[in-house]
Amino acid sequence: MEPTLPYVRIMSSQPLTESRPLDDDATGMPRYLQLSTLFRRMIESGQWQTDSQIPTVEELAAEYGVARATVRQALGRLDNEGLIARYRAKGTFVTYRPQEQLWCEVETDWSGLLRSRPGATIELLSEESGLQPPVFLNATGERARSYRRFKRRHSRDGKPFLVAYTYLDEALYKRVKREDLETKTALSLLSGIRGVKLEDVRQTLTIGAADVVTAKELGVPLNAPVAYVHRSAVDGSGKLVMVSDGTYRGDIVRLDIKLK
Repeated sequence: MEPTLPYVRIMSSQPLTESRPLDDDATGMPRYLQLSTLFRRMIESGQWQTDSQIPTVEELAAEYGVARATVRQALGRLDNEGLIARYRAKGTFVTYRPQEQLWCEVETDWSGLLRSRPGATIELLSEESGLQPPVFLNATGERARSYRRFKRRHSRDGKPFLVAYTYLDEALYKRVKREDLETKTALSLLSGIRGVKLEDVRQTLTIGAADVVTAKELGVPLNAPVAYVHRSAVDGSGKLVMVSDGTYRGDIVRLDIKLK
């Protein structure tokens, strides 16, 4: 049986319509981080166009009610990320190329979930046996006696775009080929095990921001947009055979839903 799933498109940023002074106490974040997040979204949403010159440090400091040093610190982060280029006596220009960045379309229909991304590589980071997946809302299926948890990082051209923890029924894990762990998506691994018939496959998407650990693993700035995707699979006997929790970079990934 091939469970049907919707097909989704979620962009990583939204247009910003207003500016106001920043407050450390209101968000718990330093002002330069707030500014870098704000400026990044303005670039990704197209408000600051590629190859265009952005306002000066003095203009940005006045607009957002911060010191010029704070603006420079924020712009320095964007410069390090390759989003802008600063030229003495000329100004600061946007270098971001969104058409090059949004390359990873993560389909949520069945066939799309079984495919690896073109040009992607998968790195096995760790694995442990005898574990149970975390408790989650709207859980379905009866739990297996134990699960093998493995952590993998998916990259393209040396740049990570997904880090995922997968819990697979220990009995089924023993039938997985070692090389498949470095070539197949989680659901592709599961569907390739002979005799496994899936009855119910579910997916939950949550939009969030990168924490310290996630930022390091994906090579993104702290508080950058990310998509958390939770997947679970139940077989024909009603057993929960797989749970996978993945974190995608928001700046290069599109998740598409086709509404019927």
